[in-house]
Amino acid sequence: MILGFVSRAQEGLRVVTLPYEEVNIPYHSPLPYQFVRESDIMWAKIVWRRIELSEKINQVFYFPTEPAAGYRSLIDVLLDGIHNRGLNAYKARARDAGQEFDIPMTEEEIHQEMGAKTEVQVVENPEGGYDSVTVDIPYDPTQIKAYLVKEIWFFDKQRSVMDVRIIGLCPVRKYYRDDDVEQANPLYKKVFWVLYPEARPLLARSPAYLPYSDVKNLSYDDIFQKRLFSGYIFMISEPKRREIAEYEQGLNVLLRAQELQNMITDFEQSLWSY
Repeated sequence: MILGFVSRAQEGLRVVTLPYEEVNIPYHSPLPYQFVRESDIMWAKIVWRRIELSEKINQVFYFPTEPAAGYRSLIDVLLDGIHNRGLNAYKARARDAGQEFDIPMTEEEIHQEMGAKTEVQVVENPEGGYDSVTVDIPYDPTQIKAYLVKEIWFFDKQRSVMDVRIIGLCPVRKYYRDDDVEQANPLYKKVFWVLYPEARPLLARSPAYLPYSDVKNLSYDDIFQKRLFSGYIFMISEPKRREIAEYEQGLNVLLRAQELQNMITDFEQSLWSY
């Protein structure tokens, strides 16, 4: 041992070049949820929240755009889980409130929703003529610019706390039509839903990139559980579920979203006397 650095090269194992061994995240398990009984829930409300990756606090989900130094973006982690680790993906429809997890998707369908496509292109051949060839265009993970989060807020009278559990995640793709050369009219598409409880083990072992520190001490599950992100409510459970943008416009959309968030906070505060 020299200066606290451990070398295992002579043993035929990897060399640890740090004064510590990184075992926290790779072997991390998600912290179990507190057991909750239905009879102890005196109030609950399901909300749908949108996380914009353009906000600085949310860029932890976007970077790195390509896997590097053991880090991957959230979309790369989810796609790896779907393709290689048995994580289920469910179809995201235009109106699927309450029915996000009823139609499983195939890998081919996911690739199509991500923007992968096949097109015919005309190329010049060695003889000076032109041929039509079929080209497979892969999807671009960097087109994921937002996430939808379905979560349930509830008050547990047994513990006397307002708690929240994330139910599902849905990446949102931003893209443009082929004829929109100036990219003036962006389009948005929900790609797929994943059940958060099913994805937690994978997220707990995937370090989140924090530009201010090289220590891999926070996983994506930690980021979600500690609520280290910013998002606004765009829909709430009610008999006639509608997105706020369907009945409000402009600044009123954000004002209504804040009003719904205040409703949750005010309910908890109203239970206490000072």
